[in-house]
Amino acid sequence: MMELEGARRMATALMAEHGLVGWRLVLDNAKTRAGVCRPARREIGLSRAITALHTEAEVRDTVLHEIAHALVGAHHGHDAVWRAKALEIGSSGRRCVDTASARPPAPWTGTCPAGHTTTRHRRPTRVVTCGQCSRSFDPRHVITWRFHGEVVPMHPAYDRELARLRRRTAAEPVAARGGR
Repeated sequence: MMELEGARRMATALMAEHGLVGWRLVLDNAKTRAGVCRPARREIGLSRAITALHTEAEVRDTVLHEIAHALVGAHHGHDAVWRAKALEIGSSGRRCVDTASARPPAPWTGTCPAGHTTTRHRRPTRVVTCGQCSRSFDPRHVITWRFHGEVVPMHPAYDRELARLRRRTAAEPVAARGGR
């Protein structure tokens, strides 16, 4: 686990080492991405939550990943030019943080009727169905949500959409819904 002040010192030293003069480091509240490069603002951002959970090596790789973006320009995305620069400066050159890396727990857990689960960091505002049960929207696989394990009221727009969906589904003939 990396302390935020240590991460700040390391990141600003690496930015200076690679010539990012006039750039600044910001710590933000992201929960699903470890870092970001914002060339128009001349800043590199690190997630407070993810940085605090990652090892020094993981944080270093994230910082170098974002420095590579700053050095080659945003238009390169994760292409071969970016990857070559990332490897040259000591980054792993991976596009994303390893899926085995620690992430902050999401407060929202959704469950479909078949028991598959998914998580979110923000309150869902649209009705969604289970992607494991159906590749397209299927009202038979609507996900129900809990916040920290508790049933809580959903956003009013969510409730309205769900009510419309249930009325429409109830009005359809059984054969049109794939039944017998």
